[in-house]
Amino acid sequence: MIKYNSYKNSEIDWLREVPNKWQILRVKDIIQKMGSGVTPKGGSEVYVDSGIPLLRSQNVYDDGLRIEDVSFIDKETHQKMKNSQLKPFDILINITGASIGRTCVVPETLPTANINQHIIFIRMKKSLVPYASYYFKSNTLKEYINLIQAGSSKEALNMGQTLSIPIVLPNENEQIAIAEYLDTKTQAIDNKVSLLEKKICYYQELRKSLIQSVVFRGLEYSNDNLKLKDSGISYIERIPEHWTVERIKDQFHIGRGRVISQEELLHDGKYPVFSSQTENNGCLGFIATYDFDTDLLTWTTDGVNAGTVFKRGGKFSCTNVCGTLKPKRKNLDLGYTAYALHISASHNKRIDTNGAKIMNGEMAVIQIPFPPLNEQKEIAKFLDVKLDTIDKIIKNIQTQISILKELRKTLINDVVTGKIKVIKD
Repeated sequence: MIKYNSYKNSEIDWLREVPNKWQILRVKDIIQKMGSGVTPKGGSEVYVDSGIPLLRSQNVYDDGLRIEDVSFIDKETHQKMKNSQLKPFDILINITGASIGRTCVVPETLPTANINQHIIFIRMKKSLVPYASYYFKSNTLKEYINLIQAGSSKEALNMGQTLSIPIVLPNENEQIAIAEYLDTKTQAIDNKVSLLEKKICYYQELRKSLIQSVVFRGLEYSNDNLKLKDSGISYIERIPEHWTVERIKDQFHIGRGRVISQEELLHDGKYPVFSSQTENNGCLGFIATYDFDTDLLTWTTDGVNAGTVFKRGGKFSCTNVCGTLKPKRKNLDLGYTAYALHISASHNKRIDTNGAKIMNGEMAVIQIPFPPLNEQKEIAKFLDVKLDTIDKIIKNIQTQISILKELRKTLINDVVTGKIKVIKD
């Protein structure tokens, strides 16, 4: 790691020493224009199917704009919002909420766009943009933004604070060298991350395919001589001849959790409370009492995880966004049923304006194939082992991705603050 020959005190606590020849300025010293957006009059009702992109905070990320779900406004609304009309090479910064400080550059491929009130744009001399855009991504600057928000009741970065943000500037040749170096290095990291993300997609598809093959065909799913019959279910088609197809309501007592207030929850305790989240095996927290003391299945009734099924045991409680399935008979293996519902529930969700739902009514009429109990147990055991291996591989890849992303952040930070000197070839 090469350092600069000499450093000076920046007289900025969070920045500390910087290379001796670098300038210490403020954002207001280098910009030509700054502006923030507004909510279009009429709010989301003025959005149109196509037209001028209206960028929101969920479109702005440190690795670039994500406009797959961008909203649009018409030209008339765009003209009324003159103070927030964008140009290519404008730097965007999120100024509110959990995404505060996220930043990217408006690309040349987006000649016209506008922003809402959760974003500030900064316009400066084009030659400054490559270096400055990396500077705004640095961990040091993000920590400073968080620092000046400390104690605020609402996370929000105003224009006055943004104008006063310190920025260190090397000379123009060094700015170019730094930007080119970081372009090369971050692109290499991004390529590795992209390949790893594709690997995760592959293993996730493999996981889904394996579940579907085994729970609909059994452990002999690859046997061409296996005797099959029509299942009567469109997304399953054929199943082994000796299996039956049953409705969930004929095999299970269907119930639902109860409303559990935040005040009742404990950070630690004996009895877990399960909710709609999938983190921590769906555990939201703990409670002093329990509602269930038996093995059963729970599923998430609505939200982004609607239809996610878990096998539960021991003493526990569920919130009202969880449905419950308690077996009526002893010839059911809950592990097998959970895997079968993993596939079937996705085909039986009700989609409305509030998102995906799979309530008691939808769950009741879901049909799944049931092999004899011994086969159910064998299938569940087989999938437990196979999927555990796949999940460990996915977790390992996710760890690699996290390390690479952290390396990317550290590299940008150390270069734009002068801790590492870039030598141009």
